[in-house]
Amino acid sequence: MTVSMRVMSAGDGYKYLLRTVAAADGNRSLSTPLTRYYMEEGTPPGRWLGTGVAALGKGEIQVGDRVSKHQLQLLMGAGHDPITDQPLGRSFPIYKSEAKRIEARIAGLEPTMTPGAKGEAVAQIVAEETARSARRAVAGFDFTFSISKSASVLWAVADAGVQALIGEAHHRAIAEVVAFMEREVAATRTGATAGDGAVAQVDVTGLIATAFDHFDSRAGDPHLHTHVVISNKAKTAFDGKWRSLDGRPMHAAVVALSELHEAVFADHMTRTFSVRWEAREMGRDRNPAWAITEIPEELVAEFSTRARHIDIEKDRLIAEYVAQHGRQPSNATILKLRAQATLTTRPEKQVRSLADLTAEWRDRATKTLGRDATMWAREVTDNDKPLLLHADDVPLDVIGEIGRSVVEVVGEKRSTWRRWNLMAEASRQTMGWRFATMQDREAIVAMVADAAERVSLRLTPPELATSPVVFRRPDGTSVFRPKSSTVFTSETQLAAEDRLLERASNLAGPTVALATVEKITRRADPEGRMLGDDQADALIRIAVSGRMLDVLVGPAGAGNTTC
Repeated sequence: MTVSMRVMSAGDGYKYLLRTVAAADGNRSLSTPLTRYYMEEGTPPGRWLGTGVAALGKGEIQVGDRVSKHQLQLLMGAGHDPITDQPLGRSFPIYKSEAKRIEARIAGLEPTMTPGAKGEAVAQIVAEETARSARRAVAGFDFTFSISKSASVLWAVADAGVQALIGEAHHRAIAEVVAFMEREVAATRTGATAGDGAVAQVDVTGLIATAFDHFDSRAGDPHLHTHVVISNKAKTAFDGKWRSLDGRPMHAAVVALSELHEAVFADHMTRTFSVRWEAREMGRDRNPAWAITEIPEELVAEFSTRARHIDIEKDRLIAEYVAQHGRQPSNATILKLRAQATLTTRPEKQVRSLADLTAEWRDRATKTLGRDATMWAREVTDNDKPLLLHADDVPLDVIGEIGRSVVEVVGEKRSTWRRWNLMAEASRQTMGWRFATMQDREAIVAMVADAAERVSLRLTPPELATSPVVFRRPDGTSVFRPKSSTVFTSETQLAAEDRLLERASNLAGPTVALATVEKITRRADPEGRMLGDDQADALIRIAVSGRMLDVLVGPAGAGNTTC
């Protein structure tokens, strides 16, 4: 994925963004933020992004302006206007600490309890509150936009002019995806509260974001990426009030945004340098990665130190899992083990200048290529103009065919889906196409998603009443229905469920005598391990049921395979 997201807490959550920022005056007249701080140790100061910044202060902040530490503290730390220091809507909520929660619950115990009963109750309270994760107010969402490793390698060893153009392509892709988020993702909630929150999801005037460029990975390899921190504060379009963003679509859209961003950046690179792209296999438990065709895989591997460290630790964790459970982990478990390996192998970030890093990267690349890396990069980026597609170049029957393919692929991974699932797969299946503009790509992806919806079965019931115009969005949808929330499935999925239900109700299957099963469940395996009571009970129920199909459900690591 080229886009990841994590929630940023209120208070000091923003400070990690400032730890590697170069202490420079920023008054140089060079071309881009990436080159302006070329000789400084660290990374460029952040810059403002998003149309929502126009609502701050009296319009003093413009997109592209430098972000100060004080402004970040006001916006992300306190939820205030970074110019006027006025609260933007309600203050961030303050939640009780673990100690305060325990103290409050103990104070509420019946005073007539015996010492023994009170001791047990206190122990129970402490255990429950300790197990609970601490609640923190959400100040914003940190979206990290990364370019592919092959593009980072090309950027790392190229001359200053090519570096600046790749950096510009990176920034343009980010700006276009953020603009897409403002149109299609960003929303707030309003109306009477009931249950899980306000009842209407309404549009906002724009997003307030700050962007921080980073050059390298924690292992010192080239890894051009940008942290785009979106403030949780947004101005509501219909009444001008400041409210919090609805976090549901921010989470739901991450994968689709990642696929879209990867394709948009590839388009920019092809428009600028006429480079070609190809999908490369990354191993059994990883998805294929798109790479610039002209960048050899051995050069990508040279600058993948961090990935190698993670893979080595992941393999060690998998071997440990197999030794403990007697079986290979599932794909979902492998993903969790990889995430664990990423954290445990994470070194401290080293602060170096881009000039220092570039000199080292060019030297390493020259040794791998056997020739001057900068001259090689110049040849890679000097190509004839490519053939670029416009939206009306793609026939409608092709769009319909891809739409059907999208539903087939999505249906292999999930039983139900929403529009963001279809958008993500539509972007994947059109990644190999290069478009002339972001508008052309966005139009085709949306048309493919529309075609996929048409061949899906809608599970969400239609609205039973028509909402007045005041409660409708510009596209005619009701504000009482969250955007892209309709749930779909397919006839193939329902037919598969029918077959499973039919087999589950068929009692003509073979059975095993209860005495035989009980004897087996009491026997240790060759390594001396015994089934637990719950595992033995599950095995007995399945063996004597007579059903053609039984379903055994249990959490990962509970010994489902062993049973």
